Amino acid sequence: MITRLLQLLDASPVNFLAVKTLETELQRAGFEPLDAALPLGAMPQGRQFYVKKNDSSLYAFRIGRRPLSEAGFHIICAHCDSPTFRIKPNAEMTGEGGIVRLNTEVYGGPIMSTWFDRPLSLAGRVILRSSDPMRPQTRLLHVQRPLLQISNLAIHFNRQVNDGVKLSKQKDMLPLLGVVSEELERGCLLMNVITEELRVAAEDVLDFDLYLYDATPACTFGVHDEFISSGRLDDLSMVFAGLDALLMAGSRGEAETTQVLAIFDNEETGSQTKQGAGSPFLASILQRIVLSQGGSQEDYLRAVEQAFMVSADNAHAWHPNYSEKYDPTNHPVLGGGPVIKFNAAQKYASDAASAAVFSELCRLAGVPCQRFVNHSDVAGGSTLGNILASSLPLRGVDMGNPILAMHSARETGAVRDHEYCIRAFTQFYLS
Repeated sequence: MITRLLQLLDASPVNFLAVKTLETELQRAGFEPLDAALPLGAMPQGRQFYVKKNDSSLYAFRIGRRPLSEAGFHIICAHCDSPTFRIKPNAEMTGEGGIVRLNTEVYGGPIMSTWFDRPLSLAGRVILRSSDPMRPQTRLLHVQRPLLQISNLAIHFNRQVNDGVKLSKQKDMLPLLGVVSEELERGCLLMNVITEELRVAAEDVLDFDLYLYDATPACTFGVHDEFISSGRLDDLSMVFAGLDALLMAGSRGEAETTQVLAIFDNEETGSQTKQGAGSPFLASILQRIVLSQGGSQEDYLRAVEQAFMVSADNAHAWHPNYSEKYDPTNHPVLGGGPVIKFNAAQKYASDAASAAVFSELCRLAGVPCQRFVNHSDVAGGSTLGNILASSLPLRGVDMGNPILAMHSARETGAVRDHEYCIRAFTQFYLS
């Protein structure tokens, strides 16, 4: 399981490639692609399909035996975006000696200092000219070699660096790309990378969505290889746990309930996009599934009332160096199992009733379960569950695996927790 997770993480440096990885795995398992702009057609029992939005979110379904108005949907939600740096238009900044930096913009809330002095590369999508101006061609870009680096200022010029330094997003976070070797390269280094990687002409490149990623492969560490080190564990570890649970549930025979894996984009920036959890897209697809089975609007509303959502977004593990930051009685540990997240201000969807459901699923799967509540003097974040529930009134729980260094360029999780989570998710799909 862990070798597979590491491989999937390495294949998914940004949201677009994560969706491509999911699509490849689903097609291997017999899931059929659908176009949301076309009629869905009949949805017979046992059919498996998926639909994408913006190439950066994906929604997979397996139609169950029981009527949706009676059994509802069993939905696992996660997100495929992670904090990083987006490449701005007109990005090249050439300085003395012909050294070229790229102009960047922060995406989400990264721990910026962790991006210094490590090999970085580029990934995302490039938009190319086509015969139809309303439908340009999209190509994915994944530069699989160290290409850039954000270099620190030497301690000799900044003696207070170990006392804490305020970083400028505009000044300090500009990666080195290369050196202009001849005048023809001036202003063209990035475009040269794009055209060489994709084997396209520069005049056909209309635009791009490109991001930095840590080029160091995901790995395990620890005396017993008990820990996972990788970028984007938040939230790709939950994405791929959901994927494997969906595939595993499919191998167990006929599905009783309709199983859904919903992978959203833009959680790190608030989810208020057409491909985010704040969009009505998932609700519209669920409604169309009910209607395609001959159901009515009333049947759809009943299906929503019968549904249950697991909002899977990683949780904060107890850090042994900073125990004072954690609630004294609710601080999950690495390797202790999936974590149910609570918040009195309703930033999480969990309540006693939904937590009871998930903890019982964990018990049936033979998996330990933990609780997380913020230290009352420390503000917490929000996630998918309550945002999605504002447009779809679903019963649901917010949970995740415990990790350290959330939003660092490299985060730390536990091997055991990933295995636990797949078992709990599979139990949910089969219940």
